[in-house]
Amino acid sequence: MQPSDVKALLESRIDDCQFHIQGEGCNFQVVAVGDVFEGLSPVKRQQLIYSALSDEIASGALHAISIKTYTPSQWEQAPENAGV
Repeated sequence: MQPSDVKALLESRIDDCQFHIQGEGCNFQVVAVGDVFEGLSPVKRQQLIYSALSDEIASGALHAISIKTYTPSQWEQAPENAGV
């Protein structure tokens, strides 16, 4: 699986969210930015991403996923934003 595959899956399953994906094989780093995260706890934010990829995780197509989530205002100040 390629980063573009993971991005396409997430974009088709979570509306109004931008995704920045790095990695290869079955190990990926996901940075997600969207209003959808407003008011959600960090655990709920991660659960939203995991649930969107649950089939791929269950099948083994995705194995290790690192997730960082931001609202648009948080993203403006995030250190990851400097290089994306």
